[in-house]
Amino acid sequence: MSISIAALDLNLLLVLHTVLTERSVVRAAERLHVTPSAISNSLARLRSALGDPLVTRKGRGIVPTPRALALAPAIARGLRELESGLHEAPFEPARCTRTFTLAVADAGQVTWGPRIAARMAGEMPNARLAVVGIASLVALGDLTSSQVDLHIGLAGRGAGLHVEPLLDERTVLVARDDPPGLTKRLAARALGSLRHVGVEMVPGKGFRDLVGAAYARAGIRREVAMTVPSFLTAAAIVAATDLVATLPESLVAAQGARLGVRCVNAPVPAHTVKMALCWHDRTHADPAARYFRQLVRRAVLDA
Repeated sequence: MSISIAALDLNLLLVLHTVLTERSVVRAAERLHVTPSAISNSLARLRSALGDPLVTRKGRGIVPTPRALALAPAIARGLRELESGLHEAPFEPARCTRTFTLAVADAGQVTWGPRIAARMAGEMPNARLAVVGIASLVALGDLTSSQVDLHIGLAGRGAGLHVEPLLDERTVLVARDDPPGLTKRLAARALGSLRHVGVEMVPGKGFRDLVGAAYARAGIRREVAMTVPSFLTAAAIVAATDLVATLPESLVAAQGARLGVRCVNAPVPAHTVKMALCWHDRTHADPAARYFRQLVRRAVLDA
């Protein structure tokens, strides 16, 4: 007789396994913390489903049928494997072979990426790291997607998101190393005459222009001559033109000389970005993902 496992209450197999192990309905009931009548009822249901008596009484004990003896090893093996799968072994970072995907803007990739990579190599040498930009994060469906584990950036919003404040990232206005007319401190009026390179990492998505908002609050004109999708592109254009750009201070501190840009001495409107670590509830309790988040946090703050 064949039966679909979908039509079977798998708890009945646990009852049969316990009865066969104890060779007693009473002792099986004690082990499973139920009454003997509950064990008998379960056995009756399983007999009906399988079309076999399974066990018969002999004195105070039971005798399994040939069908029960044939089922016993498979049931025991299945229960062992299930218990093993449910048991969470201690996480060992050095043995982890997972691929973790981190979403962060290009400035963070350059500033924090090397330190994150170094920590990964030292603490999780067998794991892999995939880094994507903010446009890719949005295209993949944000953190609700199973393809992104962690995001460094503005705090996300939405059901199931976890946000941990990380740091405050100041921005600075930069120009090329030898900008004409920018060798001395500029007045606010002169600052309003500059032409800017704006950074739009996800064009067309309607994200608020936070830098523009800061200038508007200060009552300073900000003419955006062109927009680009990354801070590094903005820096490259500034280094080759008379345009200026607003970049993360950490990027300029680490790479400004190499990029050929320097801070403009002017009453620039204060603008600070509150950076956060963001992840989804689906990875919140996962030991490997939790360790990865802690590693990234240490790497960024140590930088």
